[in-house]
Amino acid sequence: MAEAQTQVALRPARRRLPPGPRGLTLLRDSLTLGQDWSGFLTRCARDYGDIVYFRFLNVPVCLVVHPDAIEQVLVRSQANFLKSRDYRALRPILGNGLLTSEGEFWQAQRKLIQPAFRHENIVTYAEIMSRSAAAMLAGWHNGDVRDIHAEMMTLTLEVVAKSLFGSDVTEHARGVADAMTTVMELFTMQANWAFVLPDGVPIPKNKRLRSAIKHLDDVVYKLIRERRATGLSHSDGDGANAGGADLLSTLLTMKDEAGGRMTDVQLRDEIMTLFLAGHDTTANALTWTWYLLAQNPEADVALAAELRSVLGGRAPTAADLPRLPYTEMVIKESMRLYPPAWGVGRRAIRDFELDGYTLPAKTNFFLLQWVTQRDARFFPDPQRFDPERWRVDPIRSGKLPRFAYFPFGGGPRVCVGAGFAMMEATLLLATIAQRFRFTLAPNQSVEPLFSVTLRPKSGIRMHLHSRA
Repeated sequence: MAEAQTQVALRPARRRLPPGPRGLTLLRDSLTLGQDWSGFLTRCARDYGDIVYFRFLNVPVCLVVHPDAIEQVLVRSQANFLKSRDYRALRPILGNGLLTSEGEFWQAQRKLIQPAFRHENIVTYAEIMSRSAAAMLAGWHNGDVRDIHAEMMTLTLEVVAKSLFGSDVTEHARGVADAMTTVMELFTMQANWAFVLPDGVPIPKNKRLRSAIKHLDDVVYKLIRERRATGLSHSDGDGANAGGADLLSTLLTMKDEAGGRMTDVQLRDEIMTLFLAGHDTTANALTWTWYLLAQNPEADVALAAELRSVLGGRAPTAADLPRLPYTEMVIKESMRLYPPAWGVGRRAIRDFELDGYTLPAKTNFFLLQWVTQRDARFFPDPQRFDPERWRVDPIRSGKLPRFAYFPFGGGPRVCVGAGFAMMEATLLLATIAQRFRFTLAPNQSVEPLFSVTLRPKSGIRMHLHSRA
């Protein structure tokens, strides 16, 4: 009897796992899970609470909703995490860039790139942003009906091309935009493959995706070759923007601690990452902003009043940003409801204790801005578009937990270009909203597409109305 008791005592303690869908419930949801991750995870948060655990085809998954638990993953215990399995689907597009790389290589690249995004450097791109928007508006007329998502994609492509490369890529613009759209449309399928295939097994790519990636590669490598051929005289070599140097010049001349410079492959990966971050995300942020303003005319009126008062019809500059608080509030509230980066994924290296639960090593953690930023506990009447929420920043004032709102992620891997993105979105919004307001064209269904970024599935057609 004593021997039996000793054997029982030596058995390892059973892990206490969080609640979540199991058995038939999970089996039923698994049939459509691959096509509707956002809807499934939103229902999980509603039905099971702040920490949800389940297995998707034997891959452990944990949804984390509460800001304190999100902070635990992204900040306090960040050393225990790598990117989640679905990020493997981005490697064919972004290579080993900042978004996908890990460990010492990521740390070295981050240290190398970070100076290019200091405030004093990114303000030199403000004029590019305002001028690009003004050039686009020259072709707009009162009464036009335009796909505002397509327009914003073209505009931000021009901005990021001139900021990154110092060149006009008009000849490539349509092809780049189409290639990026293909990548986004196919990402969900690629991410599902990344989840179910073991590490080391290549993710299959269909002909459309291979063609899109090749087109993007051709454009980026051509620009790198051209810049190397013309010399590296645009920057002073320490990450500062000398005389308005573009980011490619800055990256070409940067040296690591050993004195080495980036290879063409490294440059390609970082440029592709910045291309995605500076082009697609900002275009989507602006698109959803116009969509929300069209449905909330009182906010549109307040925005126009601020722009009249501060700018009086002239082009905005970086110096105007502190005097455009409502414009920034509109952007922040838009990114609360429609965050361009709608989810963050991490994978535990070792067993992880979270709020009394023990999550096994290799669990994939999902932290969704789409869910947490629409939680009524943190944002009363959460579905309502209300820029006034940000009049006194509730996070800086301590009224909200730090990670109740995290559109740029958080912790050591917070988006390196967050300042650039906010400046770009604010200046483009100010330039365009001075001239036009928008109303939704009838007979269309606006549906979010949850891909790498959050974009409207079929664009958004809008009527243009001149402020004059």
